[in-house]
Amino acid sequence: MEENIIMLVDENGEETAFEIIADFDLNDQEYAVLAPVDADDDSALIFKVIDQGEDEPILEYLTDDDEFEFVAKAYEELMEEEE
Repeated sequence: MEENIIMLVDENGEETAFEIIADFDLNDQEYAVLAPVDADDDSALIFKVIDQGEDEPILEYLTDDDEFEFVAKAYEELMEEEE
């Protein structure tokens, strides 16, 4: 499997493959933008990356609307800079 593909398990125990589109730091917090591999559209999800020291990091879905808007805007600006 490719290095930028990860498997996530949803609340029903089903695994879904996601491609890591981007990861970046914002205000001392790491975020990751993931897109479902099998999606037919350009949808993507934003997750907060929670560092656990020596263990694998945890991906936490953003539920706070203000934080989501702030991070989404930063991601859009990051993508515009890369063009």
